[in-house]
Amino acid sequence: MGLVERTEAIETLDGLLAASVAGKGRVAVVTGPVATGRTELLNTFADRVVDLNGLAITATGSRSEQDLPLGVMSQLLLDAPLVDEERRRAMNLLYEGAQTLTHGDGGTHRLDPQIVHSLCTVLLELSRRYPLVVVVDDLDRADHASLVCLSYLARRVRFASMLALFSHSGHRRSGTPVLDVDGLARPPHGAHIVLATLSAEGVREMAAEALDEDDATRLAPRWHQISGGNPLLVGGLVEDHRQALADGVAPGGEPVPGGQYAEAVVSCLRRTEERMQRVAQALAILPDAASLDKLTGLEPAQVAQAVRALTAAGLLHRGDYRHPVAREAVLAQLDDGERVALHRRAAEIAYHEGAVSQVVAEHLLRAGQADDPWVVPVLEDAARQALRAGRVDAAVDYLRLAWQTCADDRHRAKIMTTMMRAGWRINPSMSTGYLPELTAAMQNGFLRSGDALVLTKALLWNGQFADARSVFEQLNASADEHDQETLTELAIARPLLRSTYPSFFPMLRPQAPLAPTPIPTVSAGHRLEAASALATVLTRGPSEPLAAGVERILHNSRLDEMSLDTVESALFALTYSGHADRAVPWCDTFVEEAGARQAPSRLARLAAIRAEISLRLGELPAAVRHARLALESMPPSSWGVAVGGPLAALITAATAMGDYDLVREQLDQPVAEEMFQTRYGMHYLHARGRYSLAIGQLPFALRDFEQCGELAARWKLDVPGLIPWRTDAAEALLRMGRPGPARKLVDEQLARCGKDAPRVHGMAMRLLAATSELRHRPMFLRQAVDLQTAGGDEYELARALADLTEAYHVLGESRRAGMIARRARALADKAQAQPLLKMLTRGGNWDESESVAQPLNAAGGAAMLSDAEHRVAALAAEGYTNREISMKLYITISTVEQHLTRTYRKLNVTRRTDLPANLNLDFSVAG
Repeated sequence: MGLVERTEAIETLDGLLAASVAGKGRVAVVTGPVATGRTELLNTFADRVVDLNGLAITATGSRSEQDLPLGVMSQLLLDAPLVDEERRRAMNLLYEGAQTLTHGDGGTHRLDPQIVHSLCTVLLELSRRYPLVVVVDDLDRADHASLVCLSYLARRVRFASMLALFSHSGHRRSGTPVLDVDGLARPPHGAHIVLATLSAEGVREMAAEALDEDDATRLAPRWHQISGGNPLLVGGLVEDHRQALADGVAPGGEPVPGGQYAEAVVSCLRRTEERMQRVAQALAILPDAASLDKLTGLEPAQVAQAVRALTAAGLLHRGDYRHPVAREAVLAQLDDGERVALHRRAAEIAYHEGAVSQVVAEHLLRAGQADDPWVVPVLEDAARQALRAGRVDAAVDYLRLAWQTCADDRHRAKIMTTMMRAGWRINPSMSTGYLPELTAAMQNGFLRSGDALVLTKALLWNGQFADARSVFEQLNASADEHDQETLTELAIARPLLRSTYPSFFPMLRPQAPLAPTPIPTVSAGHRLEAASALATVLTRGPSEPLAAGVERILHNSRLDEMSLDTVESALFALTYSGHADRAVPWCDTFVEEAGARQAPSRLARLAAIRAEISLRLGELPAAVRHARLALESMPPSSWGVAVGGPLAALITAATAMGDYDLVREQLDQPVAEEMFQTRYGMHYLHARGRYSLAIGQLPFALRDFEQCGELAARWKLDVPGLIPWRTDAAEALLRMGRPGPARKLVDEQLARCGKDAPRVHGMAMRLLAATSELRHRPMFLRQAVDLQTAGGDEYELARALADLTEAYHVLGESRRAGMIARRARALADKAQAQPLLKMLTRGGNWDESESVAQPLNAAGGAAMLSDAEHRVAALAAEGYTNREISMKLYITISTVEQHLTRTYRKLNVTRRTDLPANLNLDFSVAG
């Protein structure tokens, strides 16, 4: 690429050359940051001298030849067009001078001044025949003897037809003698030309030589920021852009530095002195200029000079690399040993200077090893901070290094436990790798009791029940030695086991009733309260104060705790207590937070809860969607025995939707036998039974429902809010032609349902109607509809309405049947419950001629109704008579008629069969 923004420098050199041709010798020095075009300027000017019939002889200083005596002078004399006699004399002088320096007497190794004079005389005599330009690039890298000769020559060019043109970086290494050339290159007898990095316009001009003008204009500002205007770095960016275009990638407005830019960075550093390279490497490790002297071993002044030089070269900005690719390129040039040593030293410096633990830990991690006693506590603290910030992968890495470094067996076991808990956020299957060692640590007495409970949870999750029993036995054996933390964890473990792993609940010794365990932290208190609420709901049933307390816990909970137990227990407590609708906003908030924190394990577990919530609200597509998310965020193999939760929700919802292929796909998933010793196993059995019932395999369905009942009774978890196994078993028995046993189960279920279980109560009333005389069925089904409306399960509401439709049809009340069928179909369609929808469409022979037609504006006009009109219209749309409506709403029949008259007028309808079927979906009917 051309000499962009170097016109003034060329013009200055042209003027000096003209003076030299006139016999007025001149000295010029070109300086500037590394890779800013000094060499290209000198080479270009040397070519111009030849074009003007002058003579240019050139040489270049090199770090590898700095110990070669008279190396630069030999380059110049070999490049000069000397006659044979002159060349022999010059070579003899070079040989004699080199011998003197190599084998000097007394170890002084000084060059004979006569040799200096004679060598320079050769060049001075040459200038009498030609206008001569002596060009030496990288003068600061020339050998000492050549520097002495060139300094001598520069003092004698004034009255010769010679221009002495030198370049150097402007940053001499320590110990190099100060040369006279800088002092001689002053006006009027010389010039000091300083090359700066390019301006933004210069970058654009340089890019325009190789790219489309529009691309150059668009990219130049950002390229200038990344390169600092260094021409070599700009060239790398241009080449990366061209390569991206060649690869079919069309970069947008943000340039993407790649391999060519990285190579340009490395090339820049290779041209600098060793101390600048050391500082550059140290900055790539520890971007803290205040500590670079300690990391490099250089004097602070030397470090400051190197930072200024690297900044001037466009590599740094405000003490740091302008782009991460530059940093990575510098690090890539370090061998493994150098990188480890620098990171270890940086960790020590950061620690002793009070840096935050995560900064120290990152250096320790990159070093990969550490032996100092302060290392383990720092890594543990960094892990805690990372977990609070949601950086779980980093926390696990810190803990793994701490575990590898720690020499104390008890402390190692504690670290591994923390590591397992942290990894649980990403994938519970990560814990399987820790279980054998933690189990061994437990057996050897190295695991604290509190950590032993963490181990137990992991063993239970992974279905390793035999090992879990062994841990429980050891916990009981050391009960008198438990510390406060262990007592707290045991207090929390009791209700959790009671709710999820009930077969292990008896293995925990009960607390003394007169000595309750004090809870040391608010977080632990919330965990205990939430776990206890869940256990209470599943053993005694729900209550409004309990639900309010659970919502208070959720309001004060965050996902930055080490355990999801609090949120999970609270959400399940709300869901099982019949308040699934109240659990929705909380669960959605936590699902969103888990996604934002990139915690797949937590996202999966929360999505499984959300699927269960959707299922209990009759939102079948949502249940399938959330269950799929749970199983995709965390594969079934990582779910352990808890896989029964999302699988059950998916199977139940897909069965109701008629997607039997999806159900069979899930039932083909292998599950551990140990799952059936957990609450998740009960859900799975119930879901499998619902599928068997749907496809007509009634004995298999009844077997699964009865097994649910046996487990519920054995574990004392037989509450309506958990699994309504009696209603499903009754339905199976009815379809098997056994109404007597079916009626008995229905009566038992009704006896267990209180006012806090309207959903299950409604299911039982629907089955009660099926076991009752035909003339009583509408009454029971009306109650079932009211209960499901209050319970909020739209799918079960659709089922109750479908049965009510059939009952009215059989009783010959076709008009009522038609009205109710409309609403049942609307609900079934919303839930995508295809089997129910098909039954409603083809199974009824009721007269729909009066109920199908509906004015287009009727549904929209519902918003114009008053609350009282809305309540009356909603009940009328469900098929209630005026007398039934008056009794239900405690108003007179005349008032009902007046409300209906006004409703017909507002909705532009003429009869009750034209009322919108979704009125009750938009408004909660009292009573």
